[in-house]
Amino acid sequence: MNYVIIILVGYLIGSIPSGLLIGRAMFNTDLRQYGSHNIGATNAWRILGRKAGLIVFVLDFLKGAVSVLFAMFIGSGAGLPATPFVLILGGIMAIVGHSCSIFLSFKGGKGVATGLGVITMLMPQAAVCAFILWLIIVLITHYVSLASMIAAVSVPLQAYYWDKSWEYVIFGILAAAFVVYRHKANIFRLMNGSESKIHF
Repeated sequence: MNYVIIILVGYLIGSIPSGLLIGRAMFNTDLRQYGSHNIGATNAWRILGRKAGLIVFVLDFLKGAVSVLFAMFIGSGAGLPATPFVLILGGIMAIVGHSCSIFLSFKGGKGVATGLGVITMLMPQAAVCAFILWLIIVLITHYVSLASMIAAVSVPLQAYYWDKSWEYVIFGILAAAFVVYRHKANIFRLMNGSESKIHF
């Protein structure tokens, strides 16, 4: 039963459409109608400005972090050991909720910021390195999508490098595959030169 609670709460936390709520509340704008039609931080940055993009990023990041913390709290309160499986379960459900939100007819963002929140709680070293790698690539190329995919792919490699347990390595592989899959349209645009850049 406690696993069911972790799954449901993690999914519901992840499902909170931060970008949509911020866009409507602060700018009277539905992000789904503009730009890439995505509710994530990148589209918020492009359409609503830097401040909105940063707010959405932080909120989406917190969804991932809080879901892992909730799994840890429920697990310890129920006498479950805070195993990698318990923590990863909460984190995965937050990513799934963000990308397939029940509040958005099972549509949503691409899971990058929420995934970073999850990874920060699970593997802080990997999160810091992935963020630095992401930032360097964005500063050089101005392609957020390219930076996000490369940073995501680095996570399972880092999990192995930092000698994390096999659960973390598998999680990293699955999360990276999911992020790349969610960016499939961006991949085609990168290949034909039509992908939008972000400017600071």
